[in-house]
This record gives sequence, C-alpha cells and structure tokens, in this order.
Amino acid sequence: MNHFDYRDGVLHCEDVPLTRIAEEVGTPVYVYSTNTFRRHAQVFREGLKDVGRIHLAYAIKANPNLAVLRVLAEEGYGADVVSGGEMARALAAGIPAVDIVFSGVGKTRAELARGIDAGIGQFNLELEEEGVVLAQIAHAKGKRAPATLRVNPDIDAGTHAKISTGRAENKFGVPIDQAPDMFDRLAPLDGLDLRGVACHIGSQLSDLSRLEEAYRRIGELVVELRRRGHTITRVDLGGGLGVPYKAGDVLPSPADYGAMVARATQGWDVELMFEPGRVIAGNSGVLLTEVVWVKPGVTNPYVIVDAAMNDLARPALYDAWHDFDAVTPTGERMTANIAGPVCESGDTFAMGREIDAVESGDLAVFRTAGAYGATMASTYNSRDLVPEVLVDGDRYAVVADRIAAETILAAERVPEWLKA
Repeated sequence: MNHFDYRDGVLHCEDVPLTRIAEEVGTPVYVYSTNTFRRHAQVFREGLKDVGRIHLAYAIKANPNLAVLRVLAEEGYGADVVSGGEMARALAAGIPAVDIVFSGVGKTRAELARGIDAGIGQFNLELEEEGVVLAQIAHAKGKRAPATLRVNPDIDAGTHAKISTGRAENKFGVPIDQAPDMFDRLAPLDGLDLRGVACHIGSQLSDLSRLEEAYRRIGELVVELRRRGHTITRVDLGGGLGVPYKAGDVLPSPADYGAMVARATQGWDVELMFEPGRVIAGNSGVLLTEVVWVKPGVTNPYVIVDAAMNDLARPALYDAWHDFDAVTPTGERMTANIAGPVCESGDTFAMGREIDAVESGDLAVFRTAGAYGATMASTYNSRDLVPEVLVDGDRYAVVADRIAAETILAAERVPEWLKA
C-alpha cells in the first residue's frame, strides 16, 4: 500500500495536495510519504516473524536521503552501504555503527580503514585479497574486523540483466565452489573475525523459487564450513524483493518471502541478515512533473514533461515502466508517448501508452519512484539537480534542495592560460 490517493479529484501525498507542493517548491520534484516508508518497514519485519534471529539493514543505495534514513532508523533498521559516503550518511542519520553492513565489490583500502575506525558491524568480502587486506589493516589498528564472505551461487535471478548479481559471469562474490577453501585460508588471519557467508542474486525479484534455490546452496555451504571446523553465526541473505511498478502487477509479498525463508533456512541456527531497499522505498515516492507541451506526432502525440532522464534514469537504463497519472484527472484518456526535454532519443518514459488526457500546464506523476530515482539523478544538459520533499501527515519539508545549474557552474574553474 501507499499514501498517494485522490481526494476531491486531486492527488494527495498523505494529507498534502501535490498541487500545493508544485506551486511552492516547483517541478520536477520527488515527493516521499513518511508513513508509507514506516508501513513498508513494518510489513517487511512482520513478514519475517517466524524466521528467528534477524538483522535488518536497509539498502541505502535505493534512496539515501538523510531524512528517509532517519525515518528508517526510528523503525530499528540498520544500513547496508556500498561506499564510504553511504557509511557517512548512515552514521549521520543516527544508525549505530554496529548495525551497518559494508557491501560492494570495490571497497578501497581507505574505506576499509574508515569502516574499522567507525566500528561497523560487518564487512561483506568480495574476494580473497580484500579479506587479507582488511585483516592487515585491522591488525595494525589492534582490532578484529567482523566479516562474511560473499558467495556467488550461479543462480539466474530472472530479472533485468543490469540488476542481476548472482550468475557466474557477474562481478559480485566468489564462486560458491571455491568458498570453502577460501574460508579455510581467511578464517585464521589475525585481525579478521570471519563469521559467515553472504549472498545476493539480484534486484526486483519476482520468482521466489530462484531465491529458494540460492538459499539451498548457501545452506549446503554452511554445512560444509561447519564440517571443516568453522563457527558460522551469520548468514546474509541480501535483498532484492520486487515491487509492482505497473497497476495490476502481483509480486511476492514480504509474508510470502518470510514463509519461504523460514522453510529454506530451517535448522541453520544463525542470525539471518536482510538488506531490503526497493521493497521499502519504491512505492513510498513519486516524481511530480509538469507537462510542458503536447507535441503532435506521426502516430501518437508526444507529452513533453519537465522531468527528464537525468531526473529519473530507470526507463532509459532498463526500459523500466513507471505508471503515469494526472494530478487532477478529467476522466478522459489519450494514447501518447511521454518524453523529457533532454537532447537524447533515450529520454523517453513511455511509447504508445494509454494515459490520463493532459495538456500544457497540467501536473502529473511518475509513480513508484521512491527507489533508484533521485539517487541516480544527474545534471546532464546542465539541468538543475532535482529536489526532494518528505510529507508527514499535513506537513511537508524540502529534504534536499534543488541545486541550480548556476550553482554547479560556480564550482567550475577556467585555468589562467585559457583566460587570455
């Protein structure tokens, strides 16, 4: 569920009409619902009620806004981070360092050291050399770094190729058949507290059977590691649960997922760690935009909006679908192409889609934009960086300013030898 509903013919976020936000903040702008974030965080936790010992670490990459992180910290979530910058955001939001999991295939030595100094709760190792270096850094500081070894179970997640992470050819993790010997070599190192294994096969997953097969292979690995004398206390099962982007889509619920996890992990006797991102944030936000022109086309008209691929990159990157709805619909419909103003043919959100009839000056939203929206935005074509708004009941706040093109320009320099 989400808290974006029509009242008296106007789309609201909770108790705030989106027309008000457009008038006072301008467009394009991301709008988030505090109570949707809270509800999704609670539903995900409730879905795992029969699993046993769990640790929830929100995947910051989905939506790293500081206010959003503060909401989820209040819900008892830790953080899954993939950079030193994300770690700094998690700490700034009040998430305890011990509840932070540092994932990512390219952690630098400086980032590893920062994580050790901060006292984060877990490093997910992506290769053997990383474990050796982490142990050396921690030992030099007189500490032991808590870690798991991320394995690649060679499972096709059945999702878009660019967000699949668990196939043998993907860059993430170590081959699962090499993991036992690698664990043998890493576990004795001074400075390293190797506690278990981690796995994540992809994002926007819709088929739980693929996850269950991956977990079965992880369970077999846990048995083998224990047979070799290793103490396994943690298994990180990653995230990836999908959300409905298109009206009518039906995906596994957190309860469905929790029932599968309980079945697949029975008898493991470990703390299970989860890294939900999209399933928490996706339907918690929309991208509010204004129609600039309705341009006649050869087959269908083009609805040109003031949001663009630099504001919402998913359609250009993944051919992703986002429902497009008028803020004040008339009840009439039209078939149109939806595009932005960026000078790229790829700056197209939909082709030949039936939508609410709109005209110049109308407001509309791209739904399910709370995850992988603002965080992937850029200033391509020297456009402003899109702002973000958080709504809570009948109040709202701008939680990320619009950064004007002029501000970005002011940070650039022309060298002296070009000024002449």
